This record gives sequence, C-alpha cells and structure tokens, in this order.
Amino acid sequence: MTQATAPLPAAPEAGRAPARPRSFGRRVIARPELSSLLGAVAVFALFFAVAPPFREAASLSTVLYSSSTIGIVAVAVSLLMIGGEFDLSAGVAVTSSSLTGAMVAFQLNLDVWAGVVAALVLSLGIGFLNGYLVMRTKLPSFLITLATFLMLQGLNLAITKLVTGNVATDSIADMDGFDSARAVFASEVHLGGVAIKVTVFWWILFLAIATWVLLRTRAGNWIYAVGGQADSSRAVGVPVKRTKIGLFMTVGFGAWFVGMHQLFAFDSVQSGLGIGNELLFIAAAVIGGCLLTGGYGSAIGAGIGALIYGMTTQGIVYAGWNPDWLKFFVGATLLLATLLNMWVRLRTSRR
Repeated sequence: MTQATAPLPAAPEAGRAPARPRSFGRRVIARPELSSLLGAVAVFALFFAVAPPFREAASLSTVLYSSSTIGIVAVAVSLLMIGGEFDLSAGVAVTSSSLTGAMVAFQLNLDVWAGVVAALVLSLGIGFLNGYLVMRTKLPSFLITLATFLMLQGLNLAITKLVTGNVATDSIADMDGFDSARAVFASEVHLGGVAIKVTVFWWILFLAIATWVLLRTRAGNWIYAVGGQADSSRAVGVPVKRTKIGLFMTVGFGAWFVGMHQLFAFDSVQSGLGIGNELLFIAAAVIGGCLLTGGYGSAIGAGIGALIYGMTTQGIVYAGWNPDWLKFFVGATLLLATLLNMWVRLRTSRR
C-alpha cells in the first residue's frame, strides 16, 4: 500500500504577493451555521421575553425533545444535501419503519426486537433503493424520492388495513422485549429533577458523529466532493456511486431510529403519520446553511435548524399564541436564513 505524499505549496507568481491566510473572524463569518446560530439566539430571546413558562427547565426539556425528533433525521438529511441530493420520502419512511416493527412483532408473535431488526432492514433497503435508482437512472433525486414517498404512503395505509383490519397497528406494550426496547428508544433520564427524553442524548451523539465524519475523515471529504463536483470527483477516484448510496441509507437509518421512538413511546402506530415531516427535515438543513445545490453545509447547522423549529413550536404554545401561525413562522425563518446565508457567502467570496 502506497502512502500519498502531501503536495508542496505552489510558489507565488512573479510580481504577485502570496495570499494571506484568513483571520479567525473571517473564518467564523464563513461558517455555514453562523446564520442559523444567530437565528436561534433571536428566537430564544423572543420567547424568553414574551413567554414566562418558556424560561422553566421543564419547558426547555420539552423544547429539546421536540427538536430531537426532527433533528435526528435532519442530521442525516443534511449529509445527503451536502452530497448534492434530496430525499422526499424520509417523513413517510419513519412511519413505514414503525409500522413494520409493530406488525412483524405482533402478527408473528415474536420478541419486539425481531420487529426492530426487520424495520432496520426495511429502512436501509428503502435508502439503498433510492440511492441505486438515482445513480442508475441519473434522474433527479427529487423525482425518485417523490415516487418513493407516494408509494410508501399508499403501502402504509393499504398493508396496515390488510393485516390489522384497521388504520393503526395493535398495541405491543405487553410483548416480550418491549421494556428493554423502550429503554433504548423512548425512555427518560432525570437530571436535577428534570426529565429529559433519551432521544435528546441520541440526537447529540448522532450530531457529534456526523460532524466528526464531515471534518475528520476521508468519507467527509468525499461527501463534500460529490456534492460540489461529482464528475471531477469521479475523475480523481472518489467512489461517487458508493458515497451517494451510503448517504441515502444514512437517511434510512435516521428514519428507522425515529420510527422506533414513535413505536415504543406510544406502543401502536397510525398509518397516516409522517406526511409533511420530510419538508421539516429539509427546512432544518437549509436553515442550518446547507445549499440546495450541494457541496456546502454542516451537520451542526442542521442541528441548530431543528432547535429553531423546536423552540418555535413550543414557544408559540407557551406564549399563548394561535398555533395556526406556526408554519408561517417556520417558513419566514427559512426565508430569512436562506437570504442571510446567501449574503454571508457573497461577502466572504469577495474578500
């Protein structure tokens, strides 16, 4: 195995001064998650001022829980968007995962962990199928995953009614393995008298892993490369097909995890859930600085985008505002974050 040697720095051209390294302040301004961080501070300050219940520790725990259920999938979606692709089926895939886990365990009278494994295989399979079709057909991932979204939506309802005779699965609360699975996916941890959902800790862990992969590994370089210049990346040996299929399967993993949380938090699942959540995952990634064209963004930014969503949904409730304004607020935040990201990139590219 040969060891690649680092290229020597190029000598400056005659008559031209070498480029100066960017200052710390400019590097901070150029970070993709800066605008989302400023937005998060603004949203927090707003609800802290107008909603007294928002300041309580228990309320902040609820905010973090709401953020985590969006943020776990949003982290995976951000990696996929940096890689230059979309997945519109992620929201419905969450429900497909939980339905599969419940029906496999209940209808076959198995330990619920068998349903958990079956749901994981299905979720990774959906991700693989999306990625394979995108790479094989060269069609936009928007079209491929839109088709998957519609098919899964129909399958969720039709198969659930066919198997259970209802639009929801049967309760698995008294089945073997339920308590241990619930401890993993839907338990609470008490810290300082405040109950914190375990999904918050999983969210932080997945966020740390995704950030480490992006910033410290060769796979992270591949993700940025295939999102920015796929053809050029292929020419220098980057495994574009394998990288993009892996990113779609990562989204499948995120959908599986949140699906298992929903199953063990409520012990049964409605077949019509999840529709529309895919837009929230994408919105969180875009608010966090991910470009729709790929090659730019961060997992931390997507986490902050999910936190903004969590603060908004719960802050409106604590402030006593009409919840009908929620989607308007999220849409306005998305627009402002996108404009701010564009302005920051233009300013930094001119320097």
